[in-house]
Amino acid sequence: MKVLHLLYESRGDFFGIGGVGIRAYEIYKRLKDRHDITLLCKKYPGAVDREIDCLKHIFVGAESKSLTKSLLSYAYHASLFVRRHDADFDIIVEEFSPAIPTFLHAFSGKPIILQVQGYTGRLYFKKYNPLYAPALCLMERLRPSCYDYLIFINPETAKKFSLRRAKRTAIISNGIPPELLEVTPEEGNYVLYLGRIDMCGKGLDILLGAYGEFYKSFPDIRLVIAGEGRDFKMLQAGIMKLPAEARNKIELLGWVSGEQKAEVIKNSLYAVFPSRHEVQPIAVLEAMACGKAVVVSGIPEFAFVTKSGAGIPFKTGSAASLAQSMKFMAASKERKGMGQRGRQWVKEFTWDRTAEEYERFLSGIVAGEDPAHKEPARVRIDRLRL
Repeated sequence: MKVLHLLYESRGDFFGIGGVGIRAYEIYKRLKDRHDITLLCKKYPGAVDREIDCLKHIFVGAESKSLTKSLLSYAYHASLFVRRHDADFDIIVEEFSPAIPTFLHAFSGKPIILQVQGYTGRLYFKKYNPLYAPALCLMERLRPSCYDYLIFINPETAKKFSLRRAKRTAIISNGIPPELLEVTPEEGNYVLYLGRIDMCGKGLDILLGAYGEFYKSFPDIRLVIAGEGRDFKMLQAGIMKLPAEARNKIELLGWVSGEQKAEVIKNSLYAVFPSRHEVQPIAVLEAMACGKAVVVSGIPEFAFVTKSGAGIPFKTGSAASLAQSMKFMAASKERKGMGQRGRQWVKEFTWDRTAEEYERFLSGIVAGEDPAHKEPARVRIDRLRL
């Protein structure tokens, strides 16, 4: 297959890379030897068309340090690229973002898969300017219903959309590097947050507030934050508002990957994920794969954590509730048992299996399989247990 993937975040991006980009790289590095893959990415200052990780990257849009301008420019130029070159590809995969109105379904003659990796809803009003938020909410509700083929990461997210037109819909989970299952967990003197630096969506403001209370009871336990993103300066400003005793115990590692990431996870006491909204964070699965207990917000997308016995929840949006859960986990004798249960549960979620499911779904569409004579692809819903 010749696959064109509209990927709005990529390695080296000025605005950082999150689960959307990591998922694409993990899947395509397993498929690149069998298929012709082209990633159509958002341009950022210094971006040049080239191969990254043996994958062809084409960058379009404006070289801007304004995220709004960058995304809108990318939407326009990505649409132009597809208009001119869609005949060169067998299938197109588009990462869904309400802020990137490409409307590919309206003009491309190629099969287009919309990959939906999240749902934000009314939180747009908290994250963005009130002038933009209504439009983003409307686009989030309407655009997926215009596509014939969709991929969701978990069934909880799929339930939030009305899919009147969809011919085929797949639930294809995120994955883990299998080598993490071989890591021997140890317990250091820090709690770990791993993920994109997004103050609102990832709940880092909540985490800072909770740690400001937590450290009073556990002064020897540090907070390590690993990741990058456009809110990094905002995070630093939030840390500076904490008492000196607390902020001196917070370490910012920036982006970690490979062996460094495995080392950071395995030596943590436990991991914490205070998100206000999510899909299925790769970092949570990776922490579980390393045998670490996790503390998560009480959103439905994290229900698998408590159902599998891998961790405990707190009341979403509440720093006081998170502080209590962090204290409980720090003192709990069940922490290692939670880590073991999480590792057992996540064993089947490898990137190899995810790539196989993804390839099978795309190949079926390109081959013209009639959805009227086949059940829509529903990948591992039972195993997801969400």
